Amino acid sequence: MKKLPAILSILLVLTLLLTPIVLAAEGDAPAEPLKVDTGDTAFVLVSAAIVMLMTPGLALFYGGMVRTKNVLSTIMQSFICLGVISLQWLLLGYSLAFGPDINHLIGGLDWVGLNGISSAPNPDYSATIPQYAFVIFQGVFAIITPAIISGSIAGRVKFSAYIVFVLLWATLVYDPVAHWVWGVGGWLREYGVLDFAGGTVVHIISGVSGLVFALMIGKRKGYGSDVMAPHHLPMTLLGAALLWFGWFGFNAGSSLGAGELAALAFITTHAAAAAATVSWVFVEWLYNGKPTLLGAVSGCIAGLVVITPAAGFVTVLSAIIMGLIGGALCFFAVAVVKRKLGYDDSLDAFGVHGVGGTFGAIATGFFATTSVNSAGADGLFYGNAAQVMKQLAGVGTSWVFAAVMTFIIIKVIGAFMQIKADDEQQVQGMDITEHGERGYAYQDLITGSPLDIPAANIATSEVTVNKTTLA
Repeated sequence: MKKLPAILSILLVLTLLLTPIVLAAEGDAPAEPLKVDTGDTAFVLVSAAIVMLMTPGLALFYGGMVRTKNVLSTIMQSFICLGVISLQWLLLGYSLAFGPDINHLIGGLDWVGLNGISSAPNPDYSATIPQYAFVIFQGVFAIITPAIISGSIAGRVKFSAYIVFVLLWATLVYDPVAHWVWGVGGWLREYGVLDFAGGTVVHIISGVSGLVFALMIGKRKGYGSDVMAPHHLPMTLLGAALLWFGWFGFNAGSSLGAGELAALAFITTHAAAAAATVSWVFVEWLYNGKPTLLGAVSGCIAGLVVITPAAGFVTVLSAIIMGLIGGALCFFAVAVVKRKLGYDDSLDAFGVHGVGGTFGAIATGFFATTSVNSAGADGLFYGNAAQVMKQLAGVGTSWVFAAVMTFIIIKVIGAFMQIKADDEQQVQGMDITEHGERGYAYQDLITGSPLDIPAANIATSEVTVNKTTLA
């Protein structure tokens, strides 16, 4: 019994000595790993797949609007982005856009070549899907954005120069702006700019860059005098349908989960597209006396562009209002402003994406409400006028940065290689002079033998359509 106090004393001392070690061990215990949600993962992967389909859809949309002799070159300018921009994104772009922040301006090089990326979720972006799923979902956004620019310069840019341009532009323009708006630590994100799925990141910077590119290289040969009507509007309609379909993945998928927010973004996307289709056709009908198919498909794309930054922040009624205004606004940008100013935005990438994206980003500051998304913010109509100023800051920054950087990129490329095809190449057509192939094989109706029709003569049988919707 005499030994009991000594034993108790030893146990007390050991307890006092070991308690900090035990507590430290408990504090250092690894957190329970995040659990991948299979439903969210499946939703995001399917969304990524249908957004990928948007780039071939864009190729058909643009391809039908050009002359026969340029259909393949125009389609190629979109399709090639699936190759070159995919590689740029996986090797460098993702790290620059979403990597660890450097001074709120750009992501670091920590994730170059997807080094350090795994199937585990990254809670900074989504706690329920593998980071690989997030990488590929954002990657298909990066692919289609430079492809949009091709609509402004269709029919007059050499393919080699175009490849160099899209690689430089993706690295120096798209990736930094994506980090500013969506990357953790990005300064526009920190400032409170709302952009649910790419009003600034995708549409404004591509539309503005397309306009600057078009102005710097000048008009197509014969622009304003030759017939430059769309050669295949059914192809354009098919492309527009694929884009409308893909946009559900574009916007709803940006919720990064199969839940209530995805459903909201899905229905607001459709509502705005439908409203803009109707408003464009109605205004065109009043203005020109005839409703056109090209007007209808242009309207639907305008509505989809307008709702992109707001899809997960506004009500369905607000989406309809934005679509109605956006469709009419983009029509006047294409039919009136472009004609008066005389610039050659070949397929109206600026008139639809630049103007529509600008309106949509600003309108988000009016219509956004936390009643549908508590992670967003209230806009002017819900008592928060400051959100409009934040949206204007995002718009202004995107405009200036895209314009200045595109100007610099074109100047640098022009110092080393020819950018614009010469007059003879444009007359013969970019399909033959750049790719050595034709989109259509013409045959003698009697013998079935192939006809060797000079590319320069292919467009002579094309008829003029509504003068406000010429390609």
